[in-house]
Amino acid sequence: MAAQGSKKVIFAALAGNTLISITKFAAAAYTGSAAMLSEGIHSLVDTGNQGLLLYGMKRAARPADAKHPFGYGPELYFWAFVVAIMIFAVGAGISLYEGFQKVLHPHPIESAFIAYLVLGASIIFEGWAWMVAYKEFARTRGKRSLVSAVRDSKDPTVFTVLFEDTAAMLGLIVAFIGIAAGQYFAIPWADGAASMLIGVILAVTAWVLAYETKGLLVGETASEETNATIRNMLEAPDAVEHVNEMRTLHLGPNEVLLVASLDFDNTLSAENVEQIIADLAKQIKAELPVVQRIFLEAQARSEAAA
Repeated sequence: MAAQGSKKVIFAALAGNTLISITKFAAAAYTGSAAMLSEGIHSLVDTGNQGLLLYGMKRAARPADAKHPFGYGPELYFWAFVVAIMIFAVGAGISLYEGFQKVLHPHPIESAFIAYLVLGASIIFEGWAWMVAYKEFARTRGKRSLVSAVRDSKDPTVFTVLFEDTAAMLGLIVAFIGIAAGQYFAIPWADGAASMLIGVILAVTAWVLAYETKGLLVGETASEETNATIRNMLEAPDAVEHVNEMRTLHLGPNEVLLVASLDFDNTLSAENVEQIIADLAKQIKAELPVVQRIFLEAQARSEAAA
C-alpha cells in the first residue's frame, strides 16, 4: 500500500511537470523572461527527478541475492540523494546564472500577458500535484508536526515530491511578482532578481532534501513506537529474563532489520529456547509486517554486559 501511494504521488507530479515544463519553455522563448526560463528549467529538473525516483523504486524492489543478502532497499535512498544534487546543481545553479545575467543586461519582457497565462495555469497544475503529495504525506503523518513527520519518515519519495512541489509553488509566485514588477513599475532587472530568488529557493530545498536523505543512507533505526512494541514483545515471555540489546535498522521504507540479544531462563533446554525464538519471530512479523528480517540471539546477561 505504501509503495502504491508513493507511485501515485510520483506519477501525478511527473504528468504535471512534463506539461508545465513544455509550456514554460515556450512562454520563456516568446516573452524573453529569465524568471519564466528558470521556472521551465525547474519543472524540467523536477520531471527528471520523478523519473529517477521511479527508477530507484524499481531498483530497490529487486530480491536479495548472494552479493546483496539484505536486498537492494537502500538504493532508493541513494537515488533520492541524487535528486537533491540535481535540484541544487542544475535547478538552482542555472536559475542563479540566468538571473544574474538578466540583472547585468536587463531588457523589457515581451507579451507579459502570455507569461501571466502560463503562470496561472502552472499554479493550477502544480497545486493539484501538491495536493496529491500532501494527502499521501498526511495519511502517514498522524498527529505529528510537519517537521517531526519529515524527520521520522523512512520513505523519501513522498516528502521529496512534496518539497519539490512546495518549491515550485513558491517559485511561481516569485516569478509572477518579478514579471509584474518589471512591467508595471518599469524595473527591468526585477525579472532577473526573481530568477535569482527562485535559485535560492531551489538551493534551500536541495539542502533540506540532502540532509534528510543522508540520514537514511547512513542508516536509521525504526520509529520509537515500533521499537517500543518490539521490546514489549521480546520481554513478554516468562522465559526471557532480560533483553540485553536490541537494534533495528531500516533497509528500505517498508523493510526493517531486527537484531536482539536475549537472556533466557538457565533451566530451559536448547530445544525450548529455539522454540521461543521461533514463536517470537512469528509474533513480531505478524504484529509488525515492516519487520521482515529478524535475528534473535541467546546470550547470558553477564556476557552481554562484558
